[in-house]
Amino acid sequence: MYFFSFTEYHPIKKYSTFKRRFRAENYVVVPDSPNRWSLSNYAKLEYYFDDMGLLKSLVATCLLLAANPIFAQDTITNQTDTAAAIAPSEKGFDAGEVIMHHIKDSHSWHFYDRSAPDGSESAVAIPLPIILYSDGHLDVFMSSAFDEGKKTVVRGGGSREYILHHDKIYFAENGQLRHDEHGAILNAAPLDLSITKNVASMMLSAILLLWIFIATARGYKKYGEVPTGLRGFTEPLILFVKDEIAVPNLGEAHYRKYLPYLLTLFFFIWINNMLGLLPMGANLTGNIAVTMLLALFTFIITNVSGSKHYWKEIVWMPGPPVLVKPIMTVIELIGLFTKPFSLMIRLFANITAGHIIVLSFISLIFIFKSVLISPVSIVFVLFMDVLELLVAALQAYIFTMLTAMYIGMAVKH
Repeated sequence: MYFFSFTEYHPIKKYSTFKRRFRAENYVVVPDSPNRWSLSNYAKLEYYFDDMGLLKSLVATCLLLAANPIFAQDTITNQTDTAAAIAPSEKGFDAGEVIMHHIKDSHSWHFYDRSAPDGSESAVAIPLPIILYSDGHLDVFMSSAFDEGKKTVVRGGGSREYILHHDKIYFAENGQLRHDEHGAILNAAPLDLSITKNVASMMLSAILLLWIFIATARGYKKYGEVPTGLRGFTEPLILFVKDEIAVPNLGEAHYRKYLPYLLTLFFFIWINNMLGLLPMGANLTGNIAVTMLLALFTFIITNVSGSKHYWKEIVWMPGPPVLVKPIMTVIELIGLFTKPFSLMIRLFANITAGHIIVLSFISLIFIFKSVLISPVSIVFVLFMDVLELLVAALQAYIFTMLTAMYIGMAVKH
């Protein structure tokens, strides 16, 4: 599923584009310490460990660590008048950079790179709206105006100039970025309200959800209770959420009130997990902001719906000795936040770790530069793809089940 998009990172083809692009932007390439690359990726990998995805996280970590020492990352620094020009050396395949590029968000929906007869390359992508706010000014334009980061966008008669760098937008100074001695960008950034790839994918999944539920409801009104067509697919899933998740955890007296939220939660996570497995799909549920918002909804609904008995057990738990009750109160208050936090991390870590493992196995072909490793990589990729189909449904079930359990503990007496 990832072979198509990986062509854009061919180590030979991309080097010429890499060299031309940075020369055009008046940048030079300075070799950096390989330790800095490794430390930054260790920090990223800390998010992938949780109780439900430890095995996948360990495999992803081992594959990335095996690739890290092979090629050192290059740091882009701005060329000054007093600095001598340093010619870029040939850059090898950087598995970590490729993987992080594929799992992060983007301002355009990239499909593949197209080579012209003259040897130049251009991206085939769907441009997305860029919405930037700064100093009372709202600037709206399409991401194609950046021309893959080769051009800057000027607005306000030249008073505001924007530049795209690694899918982040900054204010440009004379068409360039300023860096400190460590390579960190010094330019300020506007408030970015753009429709990114993840946002577009979320809108697409919302439209798909509306179509599924509206078509199912109309089918019952038109054809009665006999499930046909789309209803034959959705009815077992709806009944499963109702009979196996909502009723056992919320009880007959409360499940109807919260069933719409649980159904929306289950189908939203499951559909977006499945869309993320498609070639060139967006990694929406592997975005920590999305999982944080879903967990926040559960946190708010749980505590707003809490009964007096629920809050009494948290603030002053009946039963333990008086001297122990303050300790129990602190523990219960911490538990209010650790429950949604675990929901957030679990979904994010499992979905992201799955993508990393698949991309890591494919990267082995380019790291070893041997066709002999291809059969091994393909077998493991196919195995992981089948496993990811199971994980996509399993994570939707776990998130919905735990949400129903938390709400049930809050509303039951």
